[in-house]
Amino acid sequence: MPAQPSRKPGRPPASTDDPRPPAAGAGLRADARHNRRRILEAAREAFTTQGIDVPLTTIARRAGVGAATLYRRFPTRASLVTEAFAEQFARCAAVLDEALEDPDPWHGFCSFIEKVCTMQATDRGFTAAFLSRFPDAVDYERARARVENDLARLVRRAKDVGRLREDFDRTDITLLLLANGGVVGESQQVSLAASRRLVAYLLHSFRADQTEPLPPPAPLGLHHIHRSPLPPPSGSAGSQK
Repeated sequence: MPAQPSRKPGRPPASTDDPRPPAAGAGLRADARHNRRRILEAAREAFTTQGIDVPLTTIARRAGVGAATLYRRFPTRASLVTEAFAEQFARCAAVLDEALEDPDPWHGFCSFIEKVCTMQATDRGFTAAFLSRFPDAVDYERARARVENDLARLVRRAKDVGRLREDFDRTDITLLLLANGGVVGESQQVSLAASRRLVAYLLHSFRADQTEPLPPPAPLGLHHIHRSPLPPPSGSAGSQK
């Protein structure tokens, strides 16, 4: 009597010649992974060069898939942006952690500002993604609150060692990012040069030896960034879901 394949839960069929759905299913899963990878690659490229408002149909076309496939994998723009920039999210969080762990609080503060502004100048889509609000991103508010608390600690540390001017406010970091976003040019070379020049000017003005009083701080939080999106490139299509 021929041996019967095992039916114990959690074990694969004993026969490697079984022509039933497992092989076909594995092929479909590989296709799905391939499509997902192509969608994410196309999304990162489009978001970086055109901003996160690029039509999703454009991304699907770049990825070589139908719009239905894209929406099946990523039902909302927020889910696509979050997944496309997961690595960058982690990198930005690491930059802030490194700044807080720097034994020289002033160096940590300056390093954070310089690195984040460089990210903003070179990766347009990531900047918009990191600083935007998406209603269906469940953990967004908690993550933003953590970032703002960490930024307050970063500011406090630099003040405590007497290197950061006392009237510097945590909201000035939002103001700085708004200003830095405004110098992004048409090429990465121009964007980087303008950003570095601006940041150097501002870090100099943030030093404690600059005693000329400033006007009161503006009531700005990180959530204000998404209200000032970068202008779309000339000739780009309008936003779609």
